[in-house]
Amino acid sequence: MATLEDVLATIDANAQSALDRLFALLRIPSISAQPEHFPDCDRAADWLVSELADLGFEAKKEPTEGRPMVMGTAKAKTRDAPHVLFYGHYDVQPADPLELWTTPPFEPRLETTPKGERIVARGAADDKGQLMTFLEACRAFKANGGLPCHVSVLFEGEEETGSPSLPAFLTKNAKALKADLLLVCDTSMWNADTPAITTMLRGLVFEEVVLKAASRDLHSGLYGGPAINPIRVLAKILAALHDDKGAVTLPGFYDGVEELPEEIAAQWHDLEFDPKKFLGDVGLSIPAGESGRSVLEQLWSRPTCEFNGIVGGYTGEGAKTVLPAEARAKVSFRLVGRQNPERIQQSFRAFVKSMLPADVRVEFLGHDGSPAIGLPARGEALRRARRALEAEWGTPAAVIGSGGSIPIVGAFRRELSMEALMVGFGLADDAIHSPNEKYERRSFHKGARSWARILAGLSQ
Repeated sequence: MATLEDVLATIDANAQSALDRLFALLRIPSISAQPEHFPDCDRAADWLVSELADLGFEAKKEPTEGRPMVMGTAKAKTRDAPHVLFYGHYDVQPADPLELWTTPPFEPRLETTPKGERIVARGAADDKGQLMTFLEACRAFKANGGLPCHVSVLFEGEEETGSPSLPAFLTKNAKALKADLLLVCDTSMWNADTPAITTMLRGLVFEEVVLKAASRDLHSGLYGGPAINPIRVLAKILAALHDDKGAVTLPGFYDGVEELPEEIAAQWHDLEFDPKKFLGDVGLSIPAGESGRSVLEQLWSRPTCEFNGIVGGYTGEGAKTVLPAEARAKVSFRLVGRQNPERIQQSFRAFVKSMLPADVRVEFLGHDGSPAIGLPARGEALRRARRALEAEWGTPAAVIGSGGSIPIVGAFRRELSMEALMVGFGLADDAIHSPNEKYERRSFHKGARSWARILAGLSQ
C-alpha cells in the first residue's frame, strides 16, 4: 500500500508538470468584473472541470445568475473516511494599470531572485496558484491508490466581485455540498518559513456616498463663494469620521467590539512581529491607526474606517476652474467581534445626512455587508493541521488573524453549518490585486506537499 512518503515523492517528481498546468490556467484572463472577459471565466471553469475529471472527480460546471460554479466530488479509499469540501476561486482582479507590469499579466513567467524562483502573473497567488496546490495534492494521491478523505470541491467565479451568486447557490445545493469540514486556501503564511492557520477574519461594509449640489458644474470665478461646493462638504464629512487618536466617531461603532483575550494576545506577541519593517516595506514609518493599539491589534482585532477613493470635479491634466455639481467617495469599514454590518451602515448614513448643509443632496450606493468571523482556535482538525504543517515546514504553524475579509466563510457557516480550516501559502509581498502579482514557486510546491500531509492527517 502506498504511503504518505510515496505521495510526497510523486509531488516532487511532478513539479515541472504541475507548474505547466498552473501556467495553463493563469493564461486564461478570467476577470469577473469586466463583461468582455465573461467568456474567459467560462473557459476557466471548463478547464477546471476537465482537470477534475482527469483526477477521477465527478465534476460539472453549474450556471448561476453570474459566473458559473465548478463542483466536483471524489470518494476516498475507505467508506468511513471524513468528508472535506475545498473552496477556491478561479476569477481574478483586473490587471490595470497595465503599464506597470514588467511583462503581460496573462503571460505567466518564472522570475529568478536571490530567494528563489517566483511565478509572476495575475492570479498567481490570488487564487489560482493556491487552488492548484490542493489539486496537485489530489493528483499525487490518485497516482498512489486514491484519496484518504472523501473530497468535494467548489470553485467560484465571482469572489473578486463580492460573491453575489454564492448564497443562493449554497442554499440550492446544500445537500450536495455538505461535508465535515470546509478547507479554504485563500490566506497567507506568517512568513516565508512559517506556515499559518487563520482563525479570525474581519467583516466588511462598503459604501459609496454621492453628494450633489448645483444642477451643473459652475465657473469658480462666477459662482465661487455663494455656491456650495460638494467637494468641500465631502471633505468635512470624511475628516469628521476619525478623532485625533484615530478612533472612529460613528455613534455605536464600537458596539460588539471586545478586548483581545490574554491568551491570544500572548500568542501574537510571541510572533515577534516587527512593525517598523512591516511599514518600512511599503515606504511608511509611523503607525497611523488607533493610539495605544499595536499594529497587529489594529490589523486583526480592531475595526477600521478607510477611504478607498474620492472623485469630484475636473481631474484631468491642466486647469479647469469649476465648482463640481457632485462629489463622491468610496468608504469601507472592516468589522470585528459582534459588530453588526447593517447597524454600521445605518449609522454611517445617518452621520452623513446630519452633516449636510442646505442645497446638498446625498445618494448612497451600498453593497451587502458581512460580519466578522471567529473560528475555533482549538479543536482536533486544527491540531492535526498544525502537526502536518510543522512536519512539512520544520517549524510550528502560527495561529493568526487576518485583516482582510472572506465573506464565503460566514456564508458556509450560515447556510451549511460548516466550520472552516483556513490554510494558505501566500506571502505579504505577493502583490495580490496589484501589478506584477507573484507566487513563490516554493510556496506552490510545498503548498501541495502541505495539503497532502493535511489530508492524510485528517483521515487518521
